[in-house]
Amino acid sequence: MKILHVIPSVASVRGGPSQAVQEIVKELGNFNVDAEIVTTNDNGVDLLDVPLCQLIEYKEVPVQFFPRFSPQIHSIREFAFSSKFTTWLWQNVSKYDLLHIHAIFSYTSTAAMAIARLKGVPYIVRPLGQLCEWSLQQSARKKQIYLDLIERANLQHSQAIHFTSELEQQETNRLNLGVPGFVLPHGLLIPPAIPNVRISLRQHLNLPLDQPIILFLSRLHPKKGLEYLIPALGKLNHHRFTFVVVGSGSSEYKDELESLVDSAGIGDRTHFAGFLEGESKNLFLQGSDLFVLTSHSENFGVAVLEALAAGLPVIVTPGVALASVVEQHKLGYVTPQNVLEIANAIDDCLNYPLLAKQMGDRARQFILDKYTWEKITCQMIQIYTKILNKQKSIF
Repeated sequence: MKILHVIPSVASVRGGPSQAVQEIVKELGNFNVDAEIVTTNDNGVDLLDVPLCQLIEYKEVPVQFFPRFSPQIHSIREFAFSSKFTTWLWQNVSKYDLLHIHAIFSYTSTAAMAIARLKGVPYIVRPLGQLCEWSLQQSARKKQIYLDLIERANLQHSQAIHFTSELEQQETNRLNLGVPGFVLPHGLLIPPAIPNVRISLRQHLNLPLDQPIILFLSRLHPKKGLEYLIPALGKLNHHRFTFVVVGSGSSEYKDELESLVDSAGIGDRTHFAGFLEGESKNLFLQGSDLFVLTSHSENFGVAVLEALAAGLPVIVTPGVALASVVEQHKLGYVTPQNVLEIANAIDDCLNYPLLAKQMGDRARQFILDKYTWEKITCQMIQIYTKILNKQKSIF
């Protein structure tokens, strides 16, 4: 079984979906499945400093990078066009048994689907939430034209659509694509516990050792609903806390957020940590008291999974696909996207820290039982095998 994963970018700045591809390919290798990634050297506004047009080991994973066309125009740069990627894929796609294509509305993904169709190579598609209602409403006219003229046919010729949550599948069903689908969530690599992490984080931030820390960790983007979370925190002046924002985004949007925290009266207890990864990121996850993500839409929510694995209770809104899991297993609070409701949920967590800790303890054990990459990859291999054997029973 030889599997090629196609994605516009594996850069850390692109968030959980890019990290997930690397983790599943690494785990597939542990199961002796021949799997590779092909992508561009995209790194947000920059480019990754990696060898191009050759298969290399990148973060313990076989990856081939191709140059991304990088003009000054943001929308064209984000489209991730790469002529050398196109040439290589046309010449080599038939060497693979199956393509697993991640993302839509991006050149690399669209080209991969089209080339696989023309060459008769089966493929499945993980749309990364781009078919969800909120996402389609952004640049709606442009996306509708793209979907009708190009992407709908590409999707309808796939063997299956890979959803990471039931909510994503339900929202996509209204498009009537007529394609079988399956739900398989992201897994998670559980990091080791950092000794004395609560003390270390508070020393790092120069805070009192008993200071509660409320964590937001995600891409800084209007989709994330910070316009609800920040005013909600502003209503909690009777509590001691520090609000920590971990993530990167455009300088213009960060300026908006800084103005928003000032107007909410929490500028003096908000810390913008920027983009973090590795041990620095784990320090903030494991050392905080509460994780909050009030997004308009998340087809999965890897950051929520990471927070749960760190033993944090979480507060999420219904647009976060993991909300049903949080609610069903009592791992935190699911609250409407409403300033007062969000404030009340945070207030409860700060008033009853023992209850919050019990939720966090349940959360970590739940992730260990359900969401390790080993368990997810076993299911993925079964799906690959059934697709290649032309079995439809899995759907």
